[in-house]
Amino acid sequence: MSSFVIEGGHRLHGEITPQGAKNEALEVLCATLLTDEDVRLTNVPEILDVQNLLKLLADMGVRVTRNVAGDYTLNASEIDESFLASEEYIRRSSSLRGSVMLIGPMLARLGRAYMAKPGGDRIGRRRLDTHFLGLSRLGAELDFGESGTGCALTCPRLRGAYMLLDEASVTGTANIIMAAVLAEGQTTIYNAACEPYVQQLCRMLNAMGADIQGIGSNLLTINGVERLHGTNHRLLPDMIEVGSFIGMAAMTRSELTIRGVSYENLGIIPEQFRRMGIAVVQRGDDIIVPAQEHYEIESFMDGSILTIADAPWPGLTPDLLSVMLVVATQAKGSVLIHQKMFESRLFFVDKLIEMGAQIILCDPHRAVVIGHDHQKTLMAGHMTSPDIRAGIALLIAALSAQGTSVISNIEQIDRGYQDIEERLRALGARITRVD
Repeated sequence: MSSFVIEGGHRLHGEITPQGAKNEALEVLCATLLTDEDVRLTNVPEILDVQNLLKLLADMGVRVTRNVAGDYTLNASEIDESFLASEEYIRRSSSLRGSVMLIGPMLARLGRAYMAKPGGDRIGRRRLDTHFLGLSRLGAELDFGESGTGCALTCPRLRGAYMLLDEASVTGTANIIMAAVLAEGQTTIYNAACEPYVQQLCRMLNAMGADIQGIGSNLLTINGVERLHGTNHRLLPDMIEVGSFIGMAAMTRSELTIRGVSYENLGIIPEQFRRMGIAVVQRGDDIIVPAQEHYEIESFMDGSILTIADAPWPGLTPDLLSVMLVVATQAKGSVLIHQKMFESRLFFVDKLIEMGAQIILCDPHRAVVIGHDHQKTLMAGHMTSPDIRAGIALLIAALSAQGTSVISNIEQIDRGYQDIEERLRALGARITRVD
């Protein structure tokens, strides 16, 4: 198990470019199964989750060519159906949450799909009902078997249908879209997720010959087509990285320039940081965060404590709440962080409390943070990263802390952040990877 050793208390300075979007990468990689022609993807993040999915696709028979770093060509003209039904496939896919988005393309392409109970972060229940209910509306039949470790889905011919999703699930919406583009007739999806990454998936599929209308809204209309062809597609910058760098600059009182952020696709993220008192300056498609000695959290107009909560897009992505929580520890004022989606994502705050942060964990979903206003510095500590987003939050805390911190289980950080220690060292951070 590898660790980061971080000497905190040093200010950062310079420019940094966010990687390609992890969540989009997992979706569009799965979508390459929908055609037997070449699909070229650029700005693909070189992170552990993406590499594991690429290896799984290669073992399924997909030809994966790495042109240069972040540039891949995939061809799924020959899929090994026997491998998909094997215990090896079930075992491999169980450790990779993104594998759940293979079932929609496999159903559309092959008429059957297999899936394991998905892995990924241990951040609470991540139910898959939306996936199954949506696909069953298209005609898929589910067989959970006797082992309880996975299930099989079959449907000789998917048929379009109207559906109202029980929740605006991003991966559920993506799965249903990928199945519906090759289904017979028209599919209408109401309460669809409309995150920029879902929009990107829809645009890529349309470029491949699909007919998807209503992109960017929660009402999608999909007219099924007979086949899709190849295309070239460039991924968006990762909005979670952008938010992480904004928080990092604030916590370390540093001036940072974040290049090529695709500002129009950041939604409410810049404004939420501004409500925390952090200056976020847009300059073209870049963000400049000036060095600030203090930042003050706003209160609501009636004087009540500010609440920051996750919500379906265009609300705030839950992936950034961990970052905003740690940033609040050095703000002036107080804030309630409400993590609605996952009941275990706030459990890392005990590490911040040990470092000297003033946090009241109300329940698994809510925490009140009372900021130090940089009057009291966090103290270094030994920490373990429980998931990707908690990992980056602990990393930000360690960069601002007094002393040398150690973060273990950094494989969780590697799953979502590309070469993070090298990129931070270029900004002046004192960080070392120890195996």
